[in-house]
Amino acid sequence: MATSVEEILRNALSDVESASSLQELEQVRVRYLGRRGSLTAVLRSLAQLPERERRERGQAANQARQRIEEQLTARREALQEEQRRAEQAVRRLDVTLPGRYPLSGLLHPLSRATREICEIFIGMGFEVVSGPELETEYYNFTALNFPEHHPVMDEHDSFYIAEGRVLRTETSAVQIRTMEKREPPVRVVAPGRCYRRDPVDATHCHTFQQVEGLYVDRGVRFSDLKGTLALFARKMFGERVQVRFRPDYFPFTEPSADMSVTCFGCEGAGCRICSESGWLELLGCGMVHPNVLRNVGYDPEEVTGFAFGMGVERIAMRRWGIPDIRIFYQNDLRVLRQL
Repeated sequence: MATSVEEILRNALSDVESASSLQELEQVRVRYLGRRGSLTAVLRSLAQLPERERRERGQAANQARQRIEEQLTARREALQEEQRRAEQAVRRLDVTLPGRYPLSGLLHPLSRATREICEIFIGMGFEVVSGPELETEYYNFTALNFPEHHPVMDEHDSFYIAEGRVLRTETSAVQIRTMEKREPPVRVVAPGRCYRRDPVDATHCHTFQQVEGLYVDRGVRFSDLKGTLALFARKMFGERVQVRFRPDYFPFTEPSADMSVTCFGCEGAGCRICSESGWLELLGCGMVHPNVLRNVGYDPEEVTGFAFGMGVERIAMRRWGIPDIRIFYQNDLRVLRQL
């Protein structure tokens, strides 16, 4: 048995020394010291020997095991050092190579458009305000003079979260909350995310960005609304842009209108983008309805005002010539970096 232990030790040390990788070294350890290893088998067989012989052979087997473990540790450290040096050689910096420019972050086009819209109106004396995205039916519909059975109040048009609670369909609710807390004059814009059950296509999405504007004071007229929005259009799209107002209907304004601007693709001549009309509808607007003023405690005989609302996606599409609203939400960096 002693000869067997010596032979096992000699073979083990030879195999440890010849192992060329950590994987091979682990295989050597299992072969000799594993649960079914050759030296382990010797140690398990000691119980069948007489006491004196068991003591001598057990001592020899334990010494062999200790020697093998020491050599395994030393060889493992050597192989790890070789592997580290090899990896360093591969990763070694070549100072002759051109440098790599890190990718810098940038604002999303919709965030840029929202900031630019707000900055233009701030320059005209407006203040930026905000409100909750989860609204009550009162602020989202009733206070804005929506009739009791208006289609937009149905569940197939709006996202109801609970009884009387709805994801806001427009940021006009922020105007109501602002007027409740302030006395005229009130001059604010309210940017934010809105939600409607619109089918997703090239020009519609169930979630979208909007900027609402409101100006209430003594003697505010429709001509003030037209002048304000015409100035905004020139600041946003350039001095050559022209605007057009046409009658429209909104429950919270009377009279109401939609404003169009000359097409960015053809500058009014007519093209596929504007359906040959030369105009692109940009926003809705009008004079604040007297009922809305009464709902917030204002006297419509004393003060008047105008309001407007624009989709940021629509502004951004006009600004950068984007043909499909879904492009803004696909997060394709190849596209976003071009805008």
